Amino acid sequence: MGSTMKILAGADFHGFKPAFDSFAQKAEDSGVNIIILCGDITNFGTEQQARSLLSPLSRLNVPALFVPGNCDPPSLININLGNIRCIHGSGFIYDNFAFIGVGGSPKTPFNTPLEMDEGEISGVLRKCLKDLGDGINGFRTILISHAPPKNTRLDMASLGGHVGSISVRSFIEEYKPILTLCGHIHEAKGIDSIGSTLIVNPGPSKQGNCAIINISEGGINVELHTFKTI
Repeated sequence: MGSTMKILAGADFHGFKPAFDSFAQKAEDSGVNIIILCGDITNFGTEQQARSLLSPLSRLNVPALFVPGNCDPPSLININLGNIRCIHGSGFIYDNFAFIGVGGSPKTPFNTPLEMDEGEISGVLRKCLKDLGDGINGFRTILISHAPPKNTRLDMASLGGHVGSISVRSFIEEYKPILTLCGHIHEAKGIDSIGSTLIVNPGPSKQGNCAIINISEGGINVELHTFKTI
C-alpha cells in the first residue's frame, strides 16, 4: 500500500442500527483499506449498545477506528473489539500513516455526556503524541476528531456562530496533519482546509451520509457519498 490509502469515513450515527449495517456494506463494496467513525455512535446510549451497533464492522477485514462523540458515554474510550478500536487519546500506525483521535466536544449549552474544556481537549491530543512517542515524524498524520476545528465552514451551527474547538485548530496549525476527519455539526457537511490540511465532515451517517477519501502520491481526493439506511 505504501503511501496510498482508501478511507470510508462516517459520523453522527446516533444509535441508528440500519445506518451501521449499510455503512459496513458500503465499506465492503468500496474496497476501502480503513474505516473511520467520527463519533456519536449512540444517541445518549450505553457502552453495551455501542458494542452492538459497531458489530457489523467486525466482519470486515480492515481496521475500523473511532472516537466517541459528545452524545456517547465516556466508557466508549475503552472499547477495543478485534479490528474495531477507539483511538481517543491514543495513536494507531497503519502503513505509512499515523492516526490520532480526540472525541467529545467543547462545552455545549446542552450538558451532553462527553464535553471537555479546551484545556482537556488539548491534553487528549498531547496524550496521542505521547502514545506514539512523539513519533508522527516520518508518517503522514490523520486526525480523527468529533468536533470540527474552530472558524471553518465545518463548525458553523445553523443558529449562527462558529462552535468548533480552538484546541483542535491549534493542533492542526502546529502539526499540519494531511487530513482531519470530523463531525458533530450535522448541517455543516462538507470540505474545507486549514493551511495544507484538508478537513472533511462527511455529514450525519444516520441520514446516509459518508465520504470516501483516496490518498495517493498525487494528493487527496474526497468524494461525498450517500447510502440507503432503510
